[in-house]
Amino acid sequence: MAREKTLIVITGPTGVGKTAAAISIAQRLGCEIINADSRQVFKGIPIGTAAPTPQEQAQVPHHFVQIKNLDEYYSAAQYESDVMELLPTLWQRGDYAVLCGGSMMYVDAVCKGIDVMPDVSDAVRNATKQQYRDEGLAAMLAELERLDPEYYAIVDRKNPKRVVHAVEICRQTGVTYTSLRTGTVKHRPFKIVKIGLNIDRPLLFDRINRRVDKMIQLGLVDEARRVYPLRHLNALNTVGYKEMFAFFDGTMDFVTACERIKKNTRVYAKKQLTWFGKDPAITWCTPSDLPRTLEQALKQ
Repeated sequence: MAREKTLIVITGPTGVGKTAAAISIAQRLGCEIINADSRQVFKGIPIGTAAPTPQEQAQVPHHFVQIKNLDEYYSAAQYESDVMELLPTLWQRGDYAVLCGGSMMYVDAVCKGIDVMPDVSDAVRNATKQQYRDEGLAAMLAELERLDPEYYAIVDRKNPKRVVHAVEICRQTGVTYTSLRTGTVKHRPFKIVKIGLNIDRPLLFDRINRRVDKMIQLGLVDEARRVYPLRHLNALNTVGYKEMFAFFDGTMDFVTACERIKKNTRVYAKKQLTWFGKDPAITWCTPSDLPRTLEQALKQ
């Protein structure tokens, strides 16, 4: 891959308008889009994940959209490997590619690389996930504190995927998860231009609220009901489905479930902004300022 090849990263909080912006840029540059949303890679849940519609995908080729079954294991490490395998093909077609999404680990996996962890056997993975289902997150946190107190001190304790994965690695290897994390940024043989989209907080939250209303109109309830028997899967441990499942279980009424989706989505947006705000390589702008900002960034 030649060094003049450029990966344009369009990221930012959920609901800000990344998909439309990426399509506009990809059409302008004559390139393709690589999805960087960890939930949009799964089949069967396009409404709740706000996946690019067939009409949007017809405008520009998209990669890694609805490619995995809900019960398939897929990690940021696998995503990194898959994207790095795809890029040489995209470079043969042109000098640019657009990476679009707000999943923090996926963006970092491609731009910075992540540590290669040992494979976890099916036996260890299934046993650990069964314990999580039977005993809950608190039990997994207690296990992580025992196996790797250093990582326990810094892990996002509200993120069961990261907690369970760390326990899996500890059990598989017999060493701490911390000892396997180097944090080394990998060299990429192409340029990376990162653009973060953001708008005033009240406007962003209003967009999020209205998008949830639109999801309900498009059939989120029916979509969630179809996958309800699979609610134990990690792919469905996400905003939108957890609240709908609570509604189906009778522990939350419908109105409360919808309002909780809006609230939890707003919380997630703030978390994304905090994470990406620590990356000095990101140039921030509003969606309307994107063409000018990108032009300046490419010139630099």
